[in-house]
Amino acid sequence: MNQRATGRSRSFLGRRAALIGAALACALSVPAYAQDDQMRPIAIPSQPTAIELGTGPLPGGNTPESWHSQYGSVFARNVVVATLTPFLPDPAKANGTAVVVAPGGGFRTLSMENEGWDVAKALAARGVAAFVLKYRLNQTPREMAAFEKSMAEMYSTTAAHPPRPNPDQMMAGLAPQITDARAAFALIRKRAGEWRVDPNRVGMVGFSAGAMLTMATAMAGQDAKPAFIANIYGPLASVTVPADAPPLFVALASDDPFFANSGFGLIDAWKAAKKPVEFHLYEQGGHGFGMYPKTTTSTGWFDAFASWMTMHGWIKPAK
Repeated sequence: MNQRATGRSRSFLGRRAALIGAALACALSVPAYAQDDQMRPIAIPSQPTAIELGTGPLPGGNTPESWHSQYGSVFARNVVVATLTPFLPDPAKANGTAVVVAPGGGFRTLSMENEGWDVAKALAARGVAAFVLKYRLNQTPREMAAFEKSMAEMYSTTAAHPPRPNPDQMMAGLAPQITDARAAFALIRKRAGEWRVDPNRVGMVGFSAGAMLTMATAMAGQDAKPAFIANIYGPLASVTVPADAPPLFVALASDDPFFANSGFGLIDAWKAAKKPVEFHLYEQGGHGFGMYPKTTTSTGWFDAFASWMTMHGWIKPAK
């Protein structure tokens, strides 16, 4: 990547650095759906189709992976080895489009069900090959009680003093996740024939921190080059839009406590650069609504996303 592109991507990541802690706190402390918010340890689910991406163990990742339930869903944390799990459509429905799905969780946990598997299943039902990216995470305390305490402390600190790391430090901090995303795109294209995927029609959708990773992959992912991207309740700070920026879909609730009150610079930047962008601002939904069934119109984000993909030819119109 040339020096100009590197500077641009560092600037992009730096502006979002102050929002990471907020995304984390929100993912772990604001219920997206009226269910039990108690974190309960669970056994690591069987993932027989998960494929290790070969990006190596997380440097310094000595705490083993663990999972817990919350809000009627399941979450992974302390992920030290990245995997990609395919959700392939019926071959008769396969349309050649693929999507890398990046769950959120502030780079400390991953909402594997609500923002991962359920999204992938919905895409596969529409003929899209979907791949859930379980990317490597920053380490958290091994014991659940200590983990909960650390999250509460982080929430309190972040709310009072949002972090503002140096852009270069931010780039280094996201290096493992960007590497995992690049490896996911490379694997999908390598096995495109087997998975009935067009290598030129591989996009990415991310949620909260996963949305941040999606944007970083488009801006600084070098050979990843997503054909399209979707930012679902992620930060919307302005960026310098690259010349080869892909079409962008954005969904956010106006009552999102973290990302709805800082303007919509990302939308303005994409529009000013004359790049395709679609933005859905829902009246209600909070943060982290994902695929949870809710009475708010934010639940319709997935149908809107699918309609947008259909408009661009990435999904075949229903007969």
